[in-house]
Amino acid sequence: MAPAGAEQANDGQSPSWANSSERYGSVAQALHWSIAVLFLVCYVAVYYRHWFTLPKTPANWLALQTHLVAGVAVAALVVARVFWFFRSIQPDDAPGTRFEHLASHGMHRALYLFMIVMPISGYLGTGVAIEFMGLGDIPSFKDTGLFTSLGVAWEAFEKPVDFVHKNSGAYLVWVLVLLHAGAALFHHYVKRDDVLRRMLP
Repeated sequence: MAPAGAEQANDGQSPSWANSSERYGSVAQALHWSIAVLFLVCYVAVYYRHWFTLPKTPANWLALQTHLVAGVAVAALVVARVFWFFRSIQPDDAPGTRFEHLASHGMHRALYLFMIVMPISGYLGTGVAIEFMGLGDIPSFKDTGLFTSLGVAWEAFEKPVDFVHKNSGAYLVWVLVLLHAGAALFHHYVKRDDVLRRMLP
């Protein structure tokens, strides 16, 4: 059943930007691949910072800001992606067992969850302002002082949030991304169906 608000053309075929029962439209594709690229930018920036730069150097700061800005962009696109998900129909499940369908839906929901958790926990745990490409700064959560409403010091608030962000990013997200990519390749090369092609232009 299509979510409320989903529309299709009168001739029974969806316009190219809209999802159909057979494939994702250009809007969903653009959001999907933009988020994927920005996630990669986040990881490249943070690992480059830790492995190849020294603390308190311009390169270290640039890598950190790249990580933070990309994270904010991910958060914005995830909001758009979730909105589009509920406003659009979704392609039918590929032929498979009930277990395969449950695993697929579970993996997608877990990815959505972490696409939301990672930017939020990253922002809540950061102690520096985000220099958003010359368009103005986003104050750090520490500087907002909102955490004081919980009656705790910054260090006590930041420690568990930072733990969630760093450990989720280092382990759980990678596992989900690899499973997601592996499943797409399995469908494409082993089952030879159109699961991967439906997300390609």
